[in-house]
Amino acid sequence: MLTALNIQDFVLIDQLALPLESGLTALTGETGAGKSILLDALGLAIGARAERGAVREGAKQATVSATFEPGADHPIWGILESNALIAGEDQVILRRVQGGDGRSRAFVNDLPVSIGLLRQVGESLLEVHGQHDGRGFLSAAAHRDMLDHYGRFEKRTDEVASNWREWRDFERALEKRRSDRDETLREVDYLRHVVDELSKLDPLAEEESNLAVRRTELMAAEKITEDLVATVNLLGEGGLESKLMAAMRRLERAASVFEENQNPLSAALERLDAVMSEVLEARAALDDAVNHLGHNPQDLDDIEERLFAIRGAARKYAVLPEALPVFLEKARCTLSDLEFGEAAFSDLEHRVEKARTTYFACAKTLSAERRKAASSLDHAVAKELAPLKLGRSKFLTSITTDEDRPMSEGIDMIEFMVATNPGSAPGPLKTIASGGELSRFVLAMKAALAVKENRTVIIFDEIDAGVGGAVADAVGERLARLAQDAQVLVVTHSPQVAARADKQWRIEKTQKKTSTRTTVTQLAPEDRIEEIARMLSGAKITDEARAAARQLLGAPESASSSEHQTILSSA
Repeated sequence: MLTALNIQDFVLIDQLALPLESGLTALTGETGAGKSILLDALGLAIGARAERGAVREGAKQATVSATFEPGADHPIWGILESNALIAGEDQVILRRVQGGDGRSRAFVNDLPVSIGLLRQVGESLLEVHGQHDGRGFLSAAAHRDMLDHYGRFEKRTDEVASNWREWRDFERALEKRRSDRDETLREVDYLRHVVDELSKLDPLAEEESNLAVRRTELMAAEKITEDLVATVNLLGEGGLESKLMAAMRRLERAASVFEENQNPLSAALERLDAVMSEVLEARAALDDAVNHLGHNPQDLDDIEERLFAIRGAARKYAVLPEALPVFLEKARCTLSDLEFGEAAFSDLEHRVEKARTTYFACAKTLSAERRKAASSLDHAVAKELAPLKLGRSKFLTSITTDEDRPMSEGIDMIEFMVATNPGSAPGPLKTIASGGELSRFVLAMKAALAVKENRTVIIFDEIDAGVGGAVADAVGERLARLAQDAQVLVVTHSPQVAARADKQWRIEKTQKKTSTRTTVTQLAPEDRIEEIARMLSGAKITDEARAAARQLLGAPESASSSEHQTILSSA
């Protein structure tokens, strides 16, 4: 349960330390006294949206903390453990610090957390229902979520939604593949032509630049060859080589008359021999050059034909000549992918059908579970109607299953139907129930959900709006019974509801020239009589109103006044 609420510098509240007890607690006071401020502060502590105006004027920041003591089997402990927030005690303390600059910080058990995690923890502990919550029941779209929540189908609905997304993703991929199919087929024909043409050409890396160099050489080959042949002739027979050979023979004859170790011509012979070797090597190099650059018109024609074919292909496909091999490889890969895509088309169709089958199997299972839960919910709500003076009304959860309209939420259209008069056909809650009836249907629904929701605290903000007399008394009685299973706080203007509370708090606001002061007071028995008498009669409290208040409270006529406790003073 919620054991304490501490507020500092929030809107008009300077400082508040409010202890709370189990059972049903009523918060009463004049309109505008500040009851909504308390609920706004509590909402801030459990992760509600923060506003800059939440900080009291003149203060730097507002701080709200709420202390809970959940049962040992409450699911909150699993949430805390999974997020490393266990404090080692049986308390859960939520704290929110709101800065005047709009920035906000959140803490769970004094450990900093995100606002999202604070909200998750807070919503598992506390639930607030306002006087306008009935509007949510008017939306058929919300009814499916309420039934799923009642049946605890969260895992099943997540599975259906996941299967739906997978099915739709495959369908979208298949539709795209179909829309692209004709274009793909045209592209396949084009790529086949590209691959066939370039495969025959078989361009090599840097081939174009090498061919261009070779073409230039061959075009100048005739002149170059004439010079090379003349040079060879000068070195060859009748040229330098012959003269060197003749000189060496003469010198060798002359040197033959001398002793070998005293031959004065040895050095000259060695040098002539070295020169002869160099001449022979030069001639061999010239022969190689003549063979390489030898003028052959057919070679030039072949090279030009190849060069122009490569350059033409490059222009045709708008790439550089040296990029043709890479372009060919990419075309081959793309063609392979497209041809494989045709084979994968049937595989994608199979995936779509398999995902569809999986979705419908899961959705049908959920639909069957929903029908069982709907029957249970109808029975649970029916038991709540009589105590709320709706005993002659009927509540029915209508489920229409349409496999032709699959959705991420399943194949069911769900709407709450009611019949408020005997013999009348059930109709949508939004068109049948009046304002006062709607509030009671909401309370009946919440009472039916209370055990399922496992909330530590349930707060009703003027849920009794629009009802009075015996109906308001019935609402108060049901809230009191609900408080036997969960701590319930109710903000009310109904004396019948307030009289059913175990504890009552009065919220008052006084205004002075320079300040506004709010006081929250826990009322003693005699003070409750005065407060309920005020709620019955208005500004002037009469003896008749006091007597009626005593009767509502079941108090003796001589009830004595006892000291009340002021919990909060705010400036």
